[in-house]
Amino acid sequence: MPSTTYSCLIVDDSEIDRLTALAHARQYPMLEVIGMFESATDALPFLQEHPVEVLLLDVDMPGLNGIELRARLMQIPVCVFITAYPDYAAESFAVDAFDYLVKPIRAERFRHTMDRIGHFFELNRKAQLFDLSLGADTVFIKDGHRQVKLKLHEIVYLEGLKDYTRIVTPTQQYTVLSSIGTLLQNSSFGSFLRIHRSYAVQRHFIDRIEPQQIQVQQFTLPIGRSYRSTLDELIARQQTSRFA
Repeated sequence: MPSTTYSCLIVDDSEIDRLTALAHARQYPMLEVIGMFESATDALPFLQEHPVEVLLLDVDMPGLNGIELRARLMQIPVCVFITAYPDYAAESFAVDAFDYLVKPIRAERFRHTMDRIGHFFELNRKAQLFDLSLGADTVFIKDGHRQVKLKLHEIVYLEGLKDYTRIVTPTQQYTVLSSIGTLLQNSSFGSFLRIHRSYAVQRHFIDRIEPQQIQVQQFTLPIGRSYRSTLDELIARQQTSRFA
């Protein structure tokens, strides 16, 4: 677990369930529980004055329910719903739930959620916005307190990770806060070929194309079914130019 701590609030109308959630949370030093409330109505003013990073939240509560509370506090990065009712799952993810746990909480399931939370914040910490304005063939990436200068033609492939993109070179990997779709819309990335919903490769690094995968230097990447026709067109153009 990372040494960084993240502030956490527990909201549940059952005292036993609040204490149970607290007991589980205390097993993970990264969580700093700064308060517990028995109703969303009571928690709301506190959260408006004391923003937290993790919210452990019941759904079915009198007055303001958990989903309504979350809808008012979308700025909180991680909201985990803990409820006895699995039927609310679809509604919870409509308000960007990070996870949905059904009572009674199992230690193994809670650990899985904590592992994901730790990974999420670590990715957030490492990911930085980058600047393409300093040259069409160069990207500057913030890596901690230093700036790393990458030439676009040295990037082997891009891997989409929802709101982030992993930039892979032959020797290093970096994560930036931008979706792969947004990156590829920039003309600076015009030399990249989308081969999968989650992958785009640098054309000049392609070594071999197979029916379901592609070899790009030392990396083997999957080919998405809907992108196969694009690769077939590339092969056809290469063969035409070869015999022209």
